[in-house]
Amino acid sequence: MLERGERVWLRKLRPEDQEAFLAMVAASRSLHHPWISPPADDAGFRALVARGGAAGFVSLVGWRTGDNTLVAVVNLSEIVGGSFQNCYCGFYANAATAGQGLTRETLELALGYAFTAEGLHRVEANVQPRNARSPALVRRVGLRHEGFSPRYLHIDGAWRDHERFAITAEEWRARVTE
Repeated sequence: MLERGERVWLRKLRPEDQEAFLAMVAASRSLHHPWISPPADDAGFRALVARGGAAGFVSLVGWRTGDNTLVAVVNLSEIVGGSFQNCYCGFYANAATAGQGLTRETLELALGYAFTAEGLHRVEANVQPRNARSPALVRRVGLRHEGFSPRYLHIDGAWRDHERFAITAEEWRARVTE
């Protein structure tokens, strides 16, 4: 376990998470589509786990305390150190637990991990503006709006516009000490 919150605990994705992960993805297709396409088969899952074993990428999973239900996944990608100390943050939720604040808690724990364990200075999240839940979520955890990126990512067969949000270590520390 990396981090523990009130209702969620966080750790890195492991090979033994395959069954729970793939079941969550299958049951959450309507929640994810067309916003994101998480790995949905054995090969895709194994590739995600392998990517997490390489430099510059961490896949974190949030589990509900008590029954150990997988509630959300947060991927920190393009992790760069040096004078940049930045990464991108992507996330997706379990439809069965959506709307209960568990994805928010998972994302908050993942930000804590990014700023402490990874020693980053800035985390950026790019979300599609038509997906009302994601911009609202990143705002709730303290990310500020930085701009609009037209045709930013190729998702579900089309180039999709995104809103760019970010938070720095200083902003995160001010939130957690409030």
